[in-house]
Amino acid sequence: MKLLRTIALDLSDTFVFDVAAEPGDWAVSGAFRFCNRDPAKLSGKDRSAFRSGFLGVQSWGWSTLAQIVHASEDDCHRLVELLARQLVERFGAPDPATARLAAEEEVRFAQSLCTHPVSTLIAVHRSASDGEVRESFRRLQLREGQGHGKAFSFMEIEDDTEPDGDLNLANMSEEPPRR
Repeated sequence: MKLLRTIALDLSDTFVFDVAAEPGDWAVSGAFRFCNRDPAKLSGKDRSAFRSGFLGVQSWGWSTLAQIVHASEDDCHRLVELLARQLVERFGAPDPATARLAAEEEVRFAQSLCTHPVSTLIAVHRSASDGEVRESFRRLQLREGQGHGKAFSFMEIEDDTEPDGDLNLANMSEEPPRR
């Protein structure tokens, strides 16, 4: 079985997000954190988290990248239970049983993103249009023979969707220019 863990290739997440996830934290998409908020009204670090963050389940912080890792059935069970507790304590789920069902669904979705080999890095891009949140995920692959190093110096991108030509990591929290 494979799951996602947060990874920090540099310190940028500590500047981009209000709360950065701890490296190695179990990760889920985390889009549910924005379910009662209007994405068009988000700004600054909240906007960055909406657009490009994976949720670290233990830290309740955000990570730009998640890494596919091996996981056991026990790891998966503990992740579901941890997320369910977080949903009750931090997100106001009505009861543990309801939270567990939601956590199971989130973890299943995270597992569905793990179709690539272990150690593959995954990035997310979220957008909102006509009241719907859309997520696209990209696999970032190391060049042949290269290990994880500094961010942005080693990656080839394989997209399932068209690249966002306007994406500027340094200015992610700013509003995009109006077209």
